[in-house]
Amino acid sequence: MKAAIPAFLTQLRNPGLIAMSIYSKILWLLLCTSKARWDYRAAFLIRGMAGCMSHRWLLLKLRHSLSKQQEVAMSDKKGQPVNWEAILTGVFRGKTVIEYGTNRCIFRQGQPAESLFYIRRGKVKLTVTSRQGKEAIVAILGSGEFFGEGCLAGQLTRMATAVAMTECTLDKLEKSLMARMLHEQYGVSELFVKHLLSRNIRYEADLVDQLFNSSEKRLARILLLLAHFGKESRAEMVIPRVNQDTLAQMVGTTRSRVSHFMNKFRKLGFIDYDDSGLTIHSGLLSIVLHE
Repeated sequence: MKAAIPAFLTQLRNPGLIAMSIYSKILWLLLCTSKARWDYRAAFLIRGMAGCMSHRWLLLKLRHSLSKQQEVAMSDKKGQPVNWEAILTGVFRGKTVIEYGTNRCIFRQGQPAESLFYIRRGKVKLTVTSRQGKEAIVAILGSGEFFGEGCLAGQLTRMATAVAMTECTLDKLEKSLMARMLHEQYGVSELFVKHLLSRNIRYEADLVDQLFNSSEKRLARILLLLAHFGKESRAEMVIPRVNQDTLAQMVGTTRSRVSHFMNKFRKLGFIDYDDSGLTIHSGLLSIVLHE
């Protein structure tokens, strides 16, 4: 069947051999550009040559091929991260792309929750402050992650403060826009649920780590998470410089203990410092796995 396609295409160039309406030719071009299956195109040509092509039949095949293409674009291919950027690129109304410099506040705890954010580039820190003024780091998020999604669950005010740890590029999505996408587009809602479930699993693992592991193991795990260990095929990753006070808050220990363990990891060759940031080597995983 595939071998016959070039011959058919050659015949199409001669209007005296095949008489097709402008409408039919436009639909044929749409089939070609939508990566439809070859048997659809061949059947189209055969029907066109016989003079009995059904526009209804063609529209059904076109709709099927386009839906299949959308499913492939929306699917989370094995071993590959979900390409949220491609999905959000086609969104215009209700979305704003914003640049934030290092240490810029994105929103504060207690402010109205009317939108959520998608991180295209950079790292964002989420912190919670008690009434007594004590601050705790809830999470440090990187590119490809959402935050502020509590507004979709009826949250009226922000439960945390979001600060850009590095230079960031964010997509600000209005609550109404995201709610409409989740309601109307099954693929988007499925991917977003997967994102929320993976975030919930991460928080559960954080709680178990805090309850049962030593401060040394907790620090090693946090460094590996900040470097996105396991998401890339590289043996080592570089992350922006994170000060030891921040690490101490995340681990739940003192700055002096963090300094002690960082020096130990460096002597063992698990990490390296320089002006560009912190390099994490895969050997640091042995600290986490050691019983």
